[in-house]
Amino acid sequence: MAGKDCVKVAVRVRPFNKRERDAGSRCIITMSSNSACVFTGVGQGILGNALQGYNATLLAYGQTGSGKSYSMMGFGANKGLVPNLCHSLFTYITTNQDRCQCQVFFSMLEIYNEQVIDLLARSSRSAGGLRVREDQQRGFYVEGLRRVACDSAVQVEQLMEQGIRTRTTAATHLNANSSRSHMLIIIQLKQIFSKECITKQSNINLVDLAGSERQRSSGSEVDRLKEGTAINLSLTTLGNVISALAALGKKAVYVPYRDSVLTKLLQSALGGNSRTVMIATLSPADICYEESLSTLRYAERAKRIQNKAVVNEGSTERLVKELKAENAKLLLKLSKLDQNGRRSDQEM
Repeated sequence: MAGKDCVKVAVRVRPFNKRERDAGSRCIITMSSNSACVFTGVGQGILGNALQGYNATLLAYGQTGSGKSYSMMGFGANKGLVPNLCHSLFTYITTNQDRCQCQVFFSMLEIYNEQVIDLLARSSRSAGGLRVREDQQRGFYVEGLRRVACDSAVQVEQLMEQGIRTRTTAATHLNANSSRSHMLIIIQLKQIFSKECITKQSNINLVDLAGSERQRSSGSEVDRLKEGTAINLSLTTLGNVISALAALGKKAVYVPYRDSVLTKLLQSALGGNSRTVMIATLSPADICYEESLSTLRYAERAKRIQNKAVVNEGSTERLVKELKAENAKLLLKLSKLDQNGRRSDQEM
């Protein structure tokens, strides 16, 4: 039975950068916290929920240059939330391999100008991007998104590096390497407990949203105008979804999930079957005051959202049947590819 579980919010203020000057202000939340401390405060809860069988989501929201991507991915030796989470996940798998078998699948995509792009795709980008479909059981999902089986944190980090290199970035006044898209990392975890005849399946969604500021703040050029419009549309829709969900207890409201690709893919994370955390990132500079205040208001509304998270648990027998069916489909595909290859050789 699903219990009510409110979205949790964490606020991170980055230190001053070279363009800004510390006027002696002091922040309640320390600016010197490293990524390991942030993972302890935020990431461990996300991983703990996933290991219990809950779907778990982490959203990073804030102005360009406020530290979203840094908080999520880190830089150099100072690893962010995502690498730390993956390292802890595989440490758990290694430590508990006697009592449960685990399977981990990794996917990575970006939403750019309302198009879904597979950041791990081996082939060139398809025109119009990948299609978002809807299923009664799965909800909204991306058709044809590559899913890679992983057996180590090192492999996951290599895939993340590949995806980050592919992600769309551009220079703005606020950030020399600004992310111009929303990035979603999806980690699917299957745990098989043989003695108890139980399986647990969970999705971990890690979302690095594009900058939330208005176009005049970021100094976007003409080439960035279309990107900025698409970013603002999806973030405005996300704000409308959050506002509608925050007001659900008081009155009947329409929740506009279908108004953008981003909100379709985040439907389960906001008001659905997930335990969700939002990390709101802020700049300490006074020129960013309005945007920082806007971010805090956004986060305040998100705190009022109530999700209905349930443990995704089933019998091992059912999972074995599903895996056998999936294996049969893969063997059939391989057989067809082999036949096509032989025909091509004969024609030559």
